[in-house]
Amino acid sequence: MGIQSIGRTNSAHVIVLGNEKGGSGKSTTAMHVAVALMKSGQRVATIDLDSRQKSFTHYVENRRDWAKRANIKLEVPSHYCIARGTSIKLDENEAIEFSGFAEAITSVEKTHDFIVVDTPGTDNYLMRLAHSMADTLVTPLNDSFLDFDVLGQVDPTTFTVTGQSQYAEMVSETRRHRRLIDGALPDWIVVRNRLSMLGSRNRRLVGEGLNELALRLGFRFTDGFAERVIYREFFPRGLTALDELDETTLGTRPNMSHVTAREEVMQLLSQLKLPLDERGQKRAAARAEWRSAATGPLEVHDLLG
Repeated sequence: MGIQSIGRTNSAHVIVLGNEKGGSGKSTTAMHVAVALMKSGQRVATIDLDSRQKSFTHYVENRRDWAKRANIKLEVPSHYCIARGTSIKLDENEAIEFSGFAEAITSVEKTHDFIVVDTPGTDNYLMRLAHSMADTLVTPLNDSFLDFDVLGQVDPTTFTVTGQSQYAEMVSETRRHRRLIDGALPDWIVVRNRLSMLGSRNRRLVGEGLNELALRLGFRFTDGFAERVIYREFFPRGLTALDELDETTLGTRPNMSHVTAREEVMQLLSQLKLPLDERGQKRAAARAEWRSAATGPLEVHDLLG
């Protein structure tokens, strides 16, 4: 079984968040990307392949529950969580997982513009299947050599790249496989998360290593989210930096950190270069114009109260 078994003609653009190392910010990035797309008028479905942790699923559920509890309007995607097979036979498990994933994809690929898929931090069948289906692959990476190791190894003296990792090889393999099947080459973007607010030798050396690996492996890299407590505080209420934050939604008065986080998210979305549907963008612009006429434009000082 594989990608050729799931139809992709004239279907939604698939964004996959992938990294074999946990704690890199996959679910946080996935949620912010999904909400940003919905706020741009795009029809978005989300799929969680990590049925053990269910971080993405809990994030979506928290958002839905908080909107209802606080009586506010929050965009919520069509969400699916794919159960893992529990049979003692590997081939039966893969068949169960493929069936669940294929059912979710086929139910939304013709009715939605984007499908955002969050993968587990382990190398398994579902993770590899998702990578083979990606139109855009986003690999969040904490800005340290400990996390850099998921892509490649470096010389301990010179910090020059000496080789690529198993995950990088897996991505290269799935991209080659995809190109043989339909001629497409998924866009691969490595996102540097938990960036230090200040410049450092580590940040410079990691950047140099990524630049060298990017030439070898064919990915782009960009800055993602800095180390901010607010990203963790968003999770219990399912919020993102792009939501209209006030004391009702946030539970406290917004501050400059919230404004800066919003700018980080918008910059990331710009760097992903996603193919936004123009009709959806026009619908979003019309809604924004209506809100502006009804309540006045939202400025930074409005966000800060």
